[in-house]
Amino acid sequence: MAVKTVLITGTSTGIGLATALRAAEAGWRVVATMRDTGKAGTLNDAAGAAGLAELIEVRRLDVTEPDSAQECVSAVIAEHGSLHALINNAGAGHVGTLEVDGVEAARRVMEVNFFGVLNTTAAALPFLRAAAGRLIAVSSVGGVVGQPFNEAYCAAKFAVEGYLEALAPVAATVGVGVTIVEPGAVASEFVANVGVPDDRGAMAERFGPYTPALDAYLARTADAFAAAQSAYDAAGTVVEALTAERPVLRVQTSEGARSFIAPKLADLDGSKVLGMTGTWVA
Repeated sequence: MAVKTVLITGTSTGIGLATALRAAEAGWRVVATMRDTGKAGTLNDAAGAAGLAELIEVRRLDVTEPDSAQECVSAVIAEHGSLHALINNAGAGHVGTLEVDGVEAARRVMEVNFFGVLNTTAAALPFLRAAAGRLIAVSSVGGVVGQPFNEAYCAAKFAVEGYLEALAPVAATVGVGVTIVEPGAVASEFVANVGVPDDRGAMAERFGPYTPALDAYLARTADAFAAAQSAYDAAGTVVEALTAERPVLRVQTSEGARSFIAPKLADLDGSKVLGMTGTWVA
C-alpha cells in the first residue's frame, strides 16, 4: 500500500514531537511543522535514533498566518501529491485573569489556539476531502471544563471543540472523519511559559487581590502535574485516532482525563463543575 501523508503542527516539543515519532512508527509519512525550524534538533535526533528519519520531514508553518498554512499545504501536495490527515496540535498555554491581562491577551491566545486551527484546517480540507482523510485536533480537558486563571486558554479550546463538533457531521458527508483529542496533565514544556512570574513578590504585584486564589490554584496544579502522563503516552491516543477505522468525535488520553471531564458532561446546570473548580481557589 502507498504511504499516507499526515501534517502535524507544533512538533518541536511535547505531544506534537511525540506524535510525529509515533505516526512514523505506524508507517505514515510525517510532515512535522513548527514556527521556528531552528528548534527541530530534538525531533531530528529522536527520528534518527529510532530509524525514522526517512519518514519525517520538517517544514515551517506558523499557524497564526493563513498564508503560511496555505504555502505549507501547497508544498506538501506539490511534493507528495496528496494529504491524508491533519493533526492540529500547535498551541500556547496562558495563566491569567481578565482584570489583570485585559482583552488583548485573550485575543492573542485565541489567535494561536483557535484561529490557528481554522487556518490550517481551511488550507487542508480540499485535500483531506479528496483523500477521504482524517482531521484531528489536540484540545484539552480545558476544552470541556473551564478552569480558574485559564479563562482565555479554555475559551479558545471551548471554541475549537464547538467548531469541530459542528463541522464533524458536515465533513463526514464528504468523507472526512473529525476527532478531538483531550489530554489532561502531560509532562512537557507546554506549561513552562504560561505568563506567571516565578518571584512571589512580582506575582503579588501583578495579580494584586487575586494572588491568594492564584496561590491556591498553582498549588493544586503542581499536585496534578506531579502525576502527569508522558507526552509519548498521550501521543499514542492521537495516533489511535489517526488510524481508527471508525473515528469517534471525542477521545481522552488517560483515565485521569476521562474522570476529570465526566462531571461536566453530566452537569446540566453547572453546579457540579463550579462545586469542583471553586475548591481550587479557596
